[in-house]
Amino acid sequence: MHIEIINTGSELLLGTTLNTHGAWMGSELIQHGFRVQRQTTVPDGPAIMEALAEAMTRSDVVIVSGGIGPTSDDISREAAAEVLGVDLIEDEAAMRSIEAFFARRKRPMAEENRKQALNPVGADVLANPNGTAPGVYTPPRLSGDYFCALFLLPGPPGEMKPMFHAEVTPRLCALADVSREHKMQTLRFTGIGESDFHTQLDEKLLAIPELEVGYCARPSEVDLRLIGSRENIQKAISYTLATFPTHCFSTKGESLEAVVVNLLTTQGKLLTLAESCTGGRIASRITDVSGASAVFTHGFVTYANAAKRDLLGVSDDLLESHGAVSEEVAIAMAEGALKHSNANIAVSVTGIAGPTGGTQEKPVGTVWIGLATAEHSFAIHKIHAHGREIFKQSTSQNALDLIRRELLKESGCPS
Repeated sequence: MHIEIINTGSELLLGTTLNTHGAWMGSELIQHGFRVQRQTTVPDGPAIMEALAEAMTRSDVVIVSGGIGPTSDDISREAAAEVLGVDLIEDEAAMRSIEAFFARRKRPMAEENRKQALNPVGADVLANPNGTAPGVYTPPRLSGDYFCALFLLPGPPGEMKPMFHAEVTPRLCALADVSREHKMQTLRFTGIGESDFHTQLDEKLLAIPELEVGYCARPSEVDLRLIGSRENIQKAISYTLATFPTHCFSTKGESLEAVVVNLLTTQGKLLTLAESCTGGRIASRITDVSGASAVFTHGFVTYANAAKRDLLGVSDDLLESHGAVSEEVAIAMAEGALKHSNANIAVSVTGIAGPTGGTQEKPVGTVWIGLATAEHSFAIHKIHAHGREIFKQSTSQNALDLIRRELLKESGCPS
């Protein structure tokens, strides 16, 4: 089944709004055995009609997000009716739903909202309990020679996603033969790069029949995407984990911070952080995970030397003799954070994000990551020289992986 997505909205092309709909829909569809073949983004206005007419010539299903609001530049309904060669009529049930939406909120309904009840003749209205814009579904028979199903969905995520689950997925499953098992699984790695897969694993994976393999690289992270039958995916996972037994932190697509929070929760341990060069990035990632409040106690952002001294107890002598970016100070920061909290494990970071501040002995990108528990403390040295944003992300990734490995070691699992 050839599925295309058309994302509408000038704000998506101007860069003021991040387009996440296509990625979300693609991820949802693959779980049901469907693949998105193409995605297009167009501005509001007449470009919608042109994109829709082109997509329907080559597609079995076209999904349009946005353009069904009450304003003059919302013309997805009009574009659909024009391409299908049918009239728009006001749907009585849709009109009652819109009126009820405003009545529940004790707000007057503007006359412009009436256009949201317009529907191509023969199309189904898709209920929208979360907003004023009902969706539209036109079955393949309505499109004549195109024989293409069409969905018009609202743009706001809080309206689009529930409608997608309730209305789009069931209709797609009814349209298509999805009896053939076709799954996707994502494995996530840190501490290795795409070239490691190419030299050590690609040949084995490519030898598995009817398996699609793909990679997505990020700072200090690589995702391995496997698409195929359950049996072939499992075979690929076995090869992969045998080749990189300690670098895979998730076989289910979870983020590294989610893995860390889960390990802390399972082991009943508490974490504290002392950050300098990352400015709270690690704490932010940890607290993005639901349940972090049960395992994360403190986050010290000690950017200045005085803060390292006053909040963590790092001595002036240590700072002067070794410098803030050093193994000794990283360990002292972690030990100080542990001392000033009731945590079981503390991690610290201190480094030079750049572009200034580096020396020959400590170039830009240098970072020390410290770890302390009641039993031991140590620090590891890394260099990331790719700009401040990538430096902070890579450093936070290395710090989280250090926590992961420590927790796995304490649980008796290989790290």
